[in-house]
Amino acid sequence: MNWKKWSFLCSTLLFAAVAHAQVNGGQFAFEYLRLPNSPHLSALGGINVANPSDDISFAVQNPALMRPELHNEVAFNYNNYYADIKNTNLIYGYYMPKIATAFVLGVQYINYGSFTQTDNIGNQLGTFNAADYAITLGASRQYSERWRYGATLKFAQSKLYNANATGILGDVGIAYEDTANFFTFGMVAKNMGVMVKKYSPDNPAEPMPFDVQLGIAKRFKHLPLRLIATVHHLYEWDVRYNNPDDISKTNLFGSTDTTVKKSFSDNLFRHFIFGAELMLGKRITLSLAYNHMRRQEMALQEKKATAGFSFGGSINLNKFQIHYARSYYSIAGAYNEFGLNIALNKFVGGGSVWKATYPSWE
Repeated sequence: MNWKKWSFLCSTLLFAAVAHAQVNGGQFAFEYLRLPNSPHLSALGGINVANPSDDISFAVQNPALMRPELHNEVAFNYNNYYADIKNTNLIYGYYMPKIATAFVLGVQYINYGSFTQTDNIGNQLGTFNAADYAITLGASRQYSERWRYGATLKFAQSKLYNANATGILGDVGIAYEDTANFFTFGMVAKNMGVMVKKYSPDNPAEPMPFDVQLGIAKRFKHLPLRLIATVHHLYEWDVRYNNPDDISKTNLFGSTDTTVKKSFSDNLFRHFIFGAELMLGKRITLSLAYNHMRRQEMALQEKKATAGFSFGGSINLNKFQIHYARSYYSIAGAYNEFGLNIALNKFVGGGSVWKATYPSWE
């Protein structure tokens, strides 16, 4: 294997990350691209770039996870997010053996609903709608025996009350799978791109929600358990929110120290998401995860409860999969998701191209 080539690729991803590093959440355009695109992903903490399971939704997380095995598989989920926001995702995979390339197509649509339009003194003038959507097209190929590499191109659109924005973004990812030792590694640089149409032509373009993520997954040979660790925001060390509540008083007269208290371990673990999957036979999978950044940013200090945790389950049948997830963001309530994956080559008739099945690796 040409290790120099892969070392160069990994270095390129990291240098690209540093070159495009921006401020953290809340100051990006197209933040909806960070939302999980399936219940299976939500159950594993919202980010996962190294899961080798036969769920096509992970191919949108890391294009290198798109494999021949996922040929003619389609995933669909439609759910009510918080505040009655409609979140819809559709993902489809197709493999072309003549060029040894696997393709994935994803459509994401976020409908924020209808809003009342008023003037500056509160008179109602009517209603308006707001929505975001993105179309993703990706491809992956195998390199050597255990490596895959892939890339995606995204067209992102945002429609607000009186302003629209359009962005062109891309992901680049690699994956390594050792099937003999049940070990998988993945790395991806996400949402590298530019805004081709700004919300306001008079203002600078907003930064993209760029990130570099790395993950590993290890399944035990004699135990139906897979452990997963995902690291995000690799391009930036300090990802803590500058919270005014962290300012502490220094004397009896009420003067304050404006330096935010920082903990090395807290900042370190904000980069991590830990997950586990328990396979009960061939049909049922249970998932559990902990997202430390989500817990620290969303939970109340007085009552953190289960913020940052998520769990779910999958039923894997011959022709389709049913996925469920429940994610705890704060004490305001949990988010429930349902999704359906269908193996179209086992449902539809037609030519050999549509009915063909392929192994996971070429």
